[in-house]
Amino acid sequence: MSTPDPSSPKPNHSVTHSFASPTPSQQASGLTSVEARNRLAQFGPNEPAASKRTATVFQILLLFANPLAIILLAASAISAAVGETLNASIIVLMVLLSAALNFIQTFRSQRAVDRIRKEVAPTASVLRDAKWIETPRREVVPGDVIRLAAGDLVPADAALVQARDLHVQQAALTGESLPVEKFAVDPQSRKETEGDDRHKVFLGTSIVSGTGTAVVAATGKNTTFGDIATRLAAKPPETEFERGTRQFGLLVMKTTILLVLFVLLISVVLHHNFMESLLFAVALAVGLTPEFLPMITTVTLGRGAVHMARKKVIVKHLEAMQNFGSIDVLCSDKTGTLTSGEMTLDQHVDPFGKPCEPVFLMAYLNSLHETGVTNPLDEAIKERHQSNPLDTAVLRHDRPDIHEYRKIDEIPFDFERRRVSIVVEHANERLLITKGAPESVLPVCSGYELDGQQNPWDDDSRLRSEATYRAFCAQGFRMLAVAYSTVPPKDVYRADDEKNLVLAGYLTFSDPPLESAKSSLLALRSDGIEVKILTGDNELVTQHICSQVGLDSDRIILGEELERMTDPALAHVVEQTSVFARVSPAQKNRIILALKARSHVVGYLGDGINDAPSLHAADVGISVSTAVDVAKDAADFILLERSLSVLHEGIIEGRKSFGNVMKYLLMGTSSNFGNMFSMAVAASFLPYLPMLPTQILLNNFLYDLAQVTIPTDKVDETFIHKPQRWNVKMIRDFMIYIGPLSSIYDFLTFFALLKIFHASEQFFHTGWFVESLATQTLVIFVIRTARNPFRSRPSLALTLTTVSVVAFGIVLPYTSLGALLGFTPLPLGFLLFIALATCTYLILVEVVKRRLMRRLIQ
Repeated sequence: MSTPDPSSPKPNHSVTHSFASPTPSQQASGLTSVEARNRLAQFGPNEPAASKRTATVFQILLLFANPLAIILLAASAISAAVGETLNASIIVLMVLLSAALNFIQTFRSQRAVDRIRKEVAPTASVLRDAKWIETPRREVVPGDVIRLAAGDLVPADAALVQARDLHVQQAALTGESLPVEKFAVDPQSRKETEGDDRHKVFLGTSIVSGTGTAVVAATGKNTTFGDIATRLAAKPPETEFERGTRQFGLLVMKTTILLVLFVLLISVVLHHNFMESLLFAVALAVGLTPEFLPMITTVTLGRGAVHMARKKVIVKHLEAMQNFGSIDVLCSDKTGTLTSGEMTLDQHVDPFGKPCEPVFLMAYLNSLHETGVTNPLDEAIKERHQSNPLDTAVLRHDRPDIHEYRKIDEIPFDFERRRVSIVVEHANERLLITKGAPESVLPVCSGYELDGQQNPWDDDSRLRSEATYRAFCAQGFRMLAVAYSTVPPKDVYRADDEKNLVLAGYLTFSDPPLESAKSSLLALRSDGIEVKILTGDNELVTQHICSQVGLDSDRIILGEELERMTDPALAHVVEQTSVFARVSPAQKNRIILALKARSHVVGYLGDGINDAPSLHAADVGISVSTAVDVAKDAADFILLERSLSVLHEGIIEGRKSFGNVMKYLLMGTSSNFGNMFSMAVAASFLPYLPMLPTQILLNNFLYDLAQVTIPTDKVDETFIHKPQRWNVKMIRDFMIYIGPLSSIYDFLTFFALLKIFHASEQFFHTGWFVESLATQTLVIFVIRTARNPFRSRPSLALTLTTVSVVAFGIVLPYTSLGALLGFTPLPLGFLLFIALATCTYLILVEVVKRRLMRRLIQ
C-alpha cells in the first residue's frame, strides 16, 4: 500500500460529526438487519435535502393557498355574512370541487412517476448480516459498512478502513479539479487528526479509481454535503418550460387585473350593487385564470413519463420532459450508440503488425490488476484469457507462473493522460506496464521491442509503428498500445514514472456498427434532430464507423484543433461539423456550451465518469441503466436499453406531452378569454349583471372539467416530427385573433337575446351560460389539431368529457338544480340559434387557426 503524500491538498471544508473507528466484529459482519432498521428509524432516511414529499393533508391545504382560492373563500364568507347563503355555498362548492379534482389527478400522476423513479434510485453496496447486498441509498444508516469501487457515488460520509489506490473526485465540496487519493485509517493508531480528510469519504463525491471499504459516520442532512444539498433543493434552476409557464401566467394576470378594474369601475358608474359586482369581478378573474394549468401540466407530463417507461426511458425529473421533446442536437460517443459496445479482441501484434504473444500477456497483467472503471476493452482482454490461460504462458521470454507477479502500485487512468499503468514485482524485479491509446502511449516511449530485443527509436521505425496502428484504425479497429519499463523500487509511483518506455505492440478490437444505427440516424434526422459524435477515440476509427452508418465525416475536428479555437470560432464550427474526435471531457463541455450559445437545445448521452460534466452542461442529460452511478445521478433521463431508436421514441413521447399542454394554453387564451372579455363589456350596458357570479364559477368549472382528459389526447404527426419549443408568440396570436372572434359571437348572442327573444334577466343569464359553455368547450375539437379536425380524431376520453359537459349545460336549466342556480328553461328556437351559432363559430375558428398554425406544419 502506498503511503500518503503530506503535500497533497487539503479540502477546504470542516467536518463536525465524528468518524469513530468501528470494532473488529463490526467490520467483519456489518450491522444486522434489525440494527439497521432501528437506526433508520432513529436517524431518518439518508437524504441530504429535505424530502419533497409532503403529508397528504398539507398537500390539500396547499391547493387553497393560491390567491384566487383565498379571494373566493373570502367572498363566500362576506356573502354568508350579508345573508347570501346560497351564493356562498355554491362558491365554496366550486372551490372544493376544483381543489379535489386537482388533487386527485395530480396525486395519481405523481404516484405513477414515483413508482417509475424507484427503478433508477441510487443504491449502495452494504454489509448486512455478514453478507454484501445492494440497498437503496436512502436506507444507509450510521454504522453501516459500505464497499466502494470506481464509478460509485459515495452514499454517505464515512471513514475508510480499507483502501487500494482509491482516488475520489470531490470537486463538489472542495473545488479541487483533480481527484484526491484517499487512504485507510492506520490500524495501529485509531486517532483522528482534526482537519485531516485523507481517511474520509463524503456524500456527494464519486470514486474515480481504486476500491475501498468504509464505515458510515453520518447520513442525510447531518453530512458535510447536507447543507449544500438543502440549499440546492430549495431553489432548483428554472427550466425553459417553467419560464414559459411563468411568462404565460404574467400575461393572464395583467389581462385579468385590467378587466376586473374595468368591471368595478363600470359598476360604480352604473350604480350596481357593489357586493354583487365584486363577486362578479372575482368570478371573472377566476374564469380568466388557468387555475387547472398546474394539474393539467403535471398529469400530462406524468402520463408521458409512464408511456416513456413503457418505451424503456425512465424520467428522473418530470420538469425536464419538455426540454426532452425540444432537443434538436444530440451529442454522444460512438461506442454503444453507433456500435454495439461489445468489444472483441481481434489481434495482438508487435510494433510493425506481426502476431506477438507477449503483448497480450502484458496487457492481461495490466487489466488483471487495474482497479479503475471496468470497460469493454479490459473485459475483452480477460475474456480472451479464458481460452488462453497464462499459468504456462511466456512473459518476456521466460516461463513464470502468472500468479507470482505481485502488484506493487497503480497509476490510475485519467482522461488527460488516457493511459493506465501498473507496477508488478517478480524475482526482485519491478516492471511498469502501461496500456492506453496509441497516441498517448507512443510519446512516452523511447524504443520498441521486436523478436525479444529492445531497440531505440529512429525516424523509420517510429513512422512504421505509427503507420501500423493507423492502418488498423482505418479499417475500423479500436486500438490499445502496450509498453513497459523496468523501474527501481520505491513507495509511490506517479505519472512522472511513465517515461522511456519500450513499446511492446498493439491490441486490436472489433466493434462493428449496429445494423439499426443507420436507420435510427435517418429517423432522428427526419424528426429534426441532428446527431453529433463526440469521442475520445482515434479519428481514423471514428471516420470508418461514421461513414458506414451514413454520418457525414468528411470533416472531423480534433481536440487539439479545438484548443486553438476561440469561443466565437468554435460556435461557428459546431454548426458545420458532425464529428469530433480525440476530445477530452473539458472539450466536450465546450462543444455543448457552444451549441447552446447558438440557441440549440442540446441532449447529451453518456455513461462514464468523464461524462458527468457534459450531462450537467447539456439541456437534457441522458444516461443508461448500466452506467456508473455518477453518470446516472447527473442525468435527467435513464435509458433501460442503450439504443438510438429507444431514445428517439422517448423524444417523441416528450413532444406529445408538450403538445397536450399547449392545447390547454391555447384554449385558455382564445375562446375563454373572449367570453370573459364579453362579460366585462356586457356589464357596461346591461342594467343587470350579464351572468351571476355563481353561474360564472360553474361555467368555468365545467369548462375546466371538459379539459381534464386532454392528457389522453393524440398529437398531430406534424407536431411531433419537429422539435417544439415554448411558443409565446403563438399563444399571444391566439389571444389576439381567436379571442375577439369569440367575443363577436357573444355580442351576436346578446343581440339575439335582447332584440329577437326579448329575454328577461333570468333568460339572459341562462341563454348566455349555455352559449358560452358550448362555444368555448367544443372549440377544443378545432384547436387540438393543426390539421382538418375531421381527419384528426380526438381520444375517446376527451370526446366523452367534452360532449358530456355541453350536454349537462343544456339540460341543467330544465332541472330543479338549475332553478336553484337561477336558470330558466330555454325555448326551442333559442336552442336552434345556439346550434347554428356554434357551428359557424367553429368553422371560422378553423379558418383562422389554419393561418396561425401554418408554420407548425411547414
